[in-house]
Amino acid sequence: MNRFGIALDLGTSGFRAQAVDLDSHKILATAITARHPLPGANVMDHLHFALEAGTAKAHDVVIQAVNRLIWELAVPSGQIVRLAVCGNPIQVSLFQEIEIRDLAYAGERKREALGIVAPERNAAIVSACDIRGLLLPKKAEVLIPPAVRHEIGADALAMMIKTGIVDKNETAIVTDYGTNAEMALMVNGTVYTGSTAAGPALEGQQITNGMLALPGAICDVTIADKRLNTRVLGEDMLPYSGAAVHGETGNMLAPGELPAKGITGTGVISLIAEALRCGMIRLPKIHCPDRTIHLPEDLKFTEKDLTEAGKAIGAIRAGHISLCKAAGIGIEEITVAYMAGASGTYVDALKARDIGLVPGGVRKIYQVGNTSLAMACDMVKDPEQLWRLKALSEKLRQHHCMFATSGAFEKAFILELSYWTEGMSMDQFQKYLSKFNLPHLPQPEAQPEVHRTATQDIADLGERGLTVIDVIEEKEAELFSGCTACEACVAECPESALKMKEADGRLSLDLSRCNGFACLRCEGICPEKVFDYRKMIEIA
Repeated sequence: MNRFGIALDLGTSGFRAQAVDLDSHKILATAITARHPLPGANVMDHLHFALEAGTAKAHDVVIQAVNRLIWELAVPSGQIVRLAVCGNPIQVSLFQEIEIRDLAYAGERKREALGIVAPERNAAIVSACDIRGLLLPKKAEVLIPPAVRHEIGADALAMMIKTGIVDKNETAIVTDYGTNAEMALMVNGTVYTGSTAAGPALEGQQITNGMLALPGAICDVTIADKRLNTRVLGEDMLPYSGAAVHGETGNMLAPGELPAKGITGTGVISLIAEALRCGMIRLPKIHCPDRTIHLPEDLKFTEKDLTEAGKAIGAIRAGHISLCKAAGIGIEEITVAYMAGASGTYVDALKARDIGLVPGGVRKIYQVGNTSLAMACDMVKDPEQLWRLKALSEKLRQHHCMFATSGAFEKAFILELSYWTEGMSMDQFQKYLSKFNLPHLPQPEAQPEVHRTATQDIADLGERGLTVIDVIEEKEAELFSGCTACEACVAECPESALKMKEADGRLSLDLSRCNGFACLRCEGICPEKVFDYRKMIEIA
């Protein structure tokens, strides 16, 4: 009888899982969610939801999504003997249903005042029955990875191990270009780590026609004489030619192999780089007649999208500046950059460098794919890998840079906001870096070597391929007392997470689409003031 394992990546923008035959070590199938199951667009929103709704509720939502992924992988559940988890400390803590308030508050005094005792978050192997609600055999092993500190967890450790940065004698930086962007800088054998809530724009979310790196997503763009050419991901997650349109009008110029459904983060990065080069963007404005860049299939990129993307790019570059400050080096001393995650895999590395996502002076760039899911697969196949993560986490504890309390990061990010949203010139940017005693930004000069070691975000989808879960589950509820069914809340929802069921007059809420407590526009718009979001999520 075959034994099976499940590799699980609890990403900030969505979950990914793979079924592995533990006898042959073959990957059988892959399933991913199109969004994170919890409300909100970033890790702080997920924390906010867990604090307001309760850890138990957040855990229930997370485990429901995990169970759905396992079901979609279609392996006999009674023969699953091991599950390995990888993700940042917030996601793993919600999966375990343990204390998360220590992750929400950066200040030690605040934690002491609230009586918060941080859990150890060490590497552990527990039984499936210890994870409430997990639909696996009770004796199945669940491998829980360690954390370094606060926001640096197993996903960051995974990118260091999978890229080999910890074993090389080079001044190098590795970055996972996700919603919660983890990064590590290697200098003279010492690793400096950090993480910034860059936001979801670089993964295609909170962009007008944005989407994750899924089939149908525009993943690359070139612009020549206002002719905008696109590349679109296919069902095999490889890029194919998309349609070409006039960037100012959207008029079709040439058909493509695949139609576009939206634009993912790599497409956004590419579009900004190309539009800056040709003058369609002069920060902070889009210089087109309607302040919009037009894409195929009536898709659009707006100035609001430019602002969202700029803040994400700025947060990552501010992180790079802060790590170099902590290490006492100039950014120009970084010679090698490793790019991880979906954005790091599919993006044109040179375009990413041109807009500041990769240090300008690097001589080599490696694009390495989804290291978090790859690490979970390694642990499923060989549980000894868990203890390698543990050893590395203990080694790194002394060199973690907490950006939330870093003066260097605060100053650098304020400059980034001024550059991307207020039109500060790069010359002025550099002068302020000098004033704040922060490392200068080297400008791109010689073309670096680009090594694409992974052609896909997930290198091996398995013999049964990829399943994408768009809707994890919609919950329905009776209308609130006093509700007139005017549907103002439905119309106001920016993510179309609310629906009114005409057949029975009930409301439905898709938590994975909802922006959570950071939004509450549904409550604010209600003319009768009876909509109660807290009650809605308790039902959902």
